[in-house]
Amino acid sequence: VGWFGAGLRRLVAHAQEALSLRTHLLRLPSPWAALVVVWACASLALWVGQSTLLQVGGVQTPMLFSFDWQPDLWCTQPWRLWTAAWVHWSGLHLLFNLLGCAVLVAWGHAADLKLRHTLALCLAWPLVQMLLYFSPALPHYGGLSGVLHAGVAIGCWALVRQTDTPRRWVGAWVLLGLCLKVAQEQPALRYGLGGGDALSPLIGASGWSVASSAHLAGVVVGLACAALVDAIAYLRGRFSPAAPDGTVASR
Repeated sequence: VGWFGAGLRRLVAHAQEALSLRTHLLRLPSPWAALVVVWACASLALWVGQSTLLQVGGVQTPMLFSFDWQPDLWCTQPWRLWTAAWVHWSGLHLLFNLLGCAVLVAWGHAADLKLRHTLALCLAWPLVQMLLYFSPALPHYGGLSGVLHAGVAIGCWALVRQTDTPRRWVGAWVLLGLCLKVAQEQPALRYGLGGGDALSPLIGASGWSVASSAHLAGVVVGLACAALVDAIAYLRGRFSPAAPDGTVASR
């Protein structure tokens, strides 16, 4: 418990620094933060564009249907693997995911995530949507929740891999909580194998439901991508030529 408390205090201190305006004014954002900010800005821009077309242009067919995930179209329209994360079905849906982006930026700073972890998140981005191909009951999907879950999972993996015992405990407990959250969201566990995909209505979006399978896909893909980039980093270090002093450069 003492280790967990010490690690949690350190993470909170790092998160406070990440959210400090002065910190961001004095240095460039990390690649992790930059990627998440791109997601947030693209989501906001797409929402504003959609709202403008509906209110001013009188467009009847939502523009969002050109960018969301649809399992029958991704082979011929592969951009959906990336743009689906920017699609939101209501203002509240967008707001909650933007708040999630802010939390993910702080989480990345607190966990001291490296460039390879950002690459893992880049790799997870389209793979989360691709994994939804195996959820045939999900004809449409949009939102950042899948990749946000992937980002949290990557941070947990990075913390568990660190040598600092308190931080490792924090990573392990957060990962356990994340897995329990995702597990209890799955209708197959709550209502039996015939439970379908949607768990509950999506707040502020009539006719849309929470895609719990996207949260599960995010955790699975995030952990897999984090393990992959760490394995590649290990192999690069293992087979890289040693420096004159006998050390091996790491990235």
